Amino acid sequence: MVYGGMRGIRGLVTETSVLDPDEGIRFRGYSIPECQKVLPTFGGKGEEMLPEGLFWLLVTGDVPTQAQADAITKEWNDRAALPNHVITMLNNFPSNLHPMSQFSAAITALNSESKFAQAYADGVKKALYWEYVYEDAMDMIAKLPTVAAIIYRNLFREGTSVGAIDPKKDWSWNFTDMLGYEDPYFTELMRLYLAIHSDHEGGNVSAHTCHLVGSALSDPYLSFAAGMNGLAGPLHGLANQEVLVWVTKLREEIGDNVPPEKLREYIWDTLNKGQVVPGYGHAVLRKTDPRYLVQREFAQKHLPNDPLFKLVSELFEVVPDVLTELGKVKNPWPNVDAHSGVLLQYYGMKEMNYYTVLFGVSRSLGCMASMIWDRAFGLPIERPKSFDTPGYKKLVKAS
Repeated sequence: MVYGGMRGIRGLVTETSVLDPDEGIRFRGYSIPECQKVLPTFGGKGEEMLPEGLFWLLVTGDVPTQAQADAITKEWNDRAALPNHVITMLNNFPSNLHPMSQFSAAITALNSESKFAQAYADGVKKALYWEYVYEDAMDMIAKLPTVAAIIYRNLFREGTSVGAIDPKKDWSWNFTDMLGYEDPYFTELMRLYLAIHSDHEGGNVSAHTCHLVGSALSDPYLSFAAGMNGLAGPLHGLANQEVLVWVTKLREEIGDNVPPEKLREYIWDTLNKGQVVPGYGHAVLRKTDPRYLVQREFAQKHLPNDPLFKLVSELFEVVPDVLTELGKVKNPWPNVDAHSGVLLQYYGMKEMNYYTVLFGVSRSLGCMASMIWDRAFGLPIERPKSFDTPGYKKLVKAS
């Protein structure tokens, strides 16, 4: 287990969510379909659950009322303004700097605003750490859509300005407005996307990194920026981009509306070349990722005839059987990355290297909820014991 990346080792406590191999993610005990039923929507009339409501659930363990979710919206709208030095920095980044590098750097620079760092410097009591971490968490989550939108506009919309926060709109709607998208269904998609990508228990790279760095009492901005550097890796948050590149190449080579036999042949050719089918398999899950399924349901409702969605649906019918025949895959089912890019493409967001920034905005909800509780519990600095290979051999012989 140690040499396999600590896969399966029980070494963390994460209260906000638990990942069951067969059931998928549960946020404070609620599955994604259950969250869709019980969490508030925009104005009580929207289609998708509000990320604000999910954040309330992650932090408190309770399902919020509509008024409580709306109160989070108001808090985030009130806290969204960026300091001038961060805006200046974002506007001076070179165009060849990856969006995730810009995102991480901006979050790091935002630590000039850290109330926790100031309180610690002033000698605040340890029992009160969580209060200042909560304040930082609320401030940071509020500011991230503006940071992300400036990056998007600078790189892909000729530096056009980002509009002001509208107090009548929720977190997701203000975000899509700042990005420059007006389709209300894209806003509904963003509410769903930001909610379902928010947390995935504590062992994934971004969540664990944020927890680890935070255990050194680094402030939430520094801790989350570290997590974002992990999210930027191709084996973590960058995977959705790799899926879309692969699906696009597949479509170019074999076209649309191909018979299952031809698609099956293409999959086998891919595997026989020593390549993988991106978007399938998961470190923990042993069934289809429920995050994939809710995105599929959204697509069936809003874009059932989209050629790219049809191709992804056909892959869903073919790939698991092929991987099962291969016999070397513990989980032949699709994960969240197998679907998210298709939806973003449909609504006009073609810039694949930006997708991980959206993931990062979402992941702030889970990472910050956990960090609030890390400090409330007074968890110590994380410092596991390591051995060299001879040391492990001695342990084996001794046992």
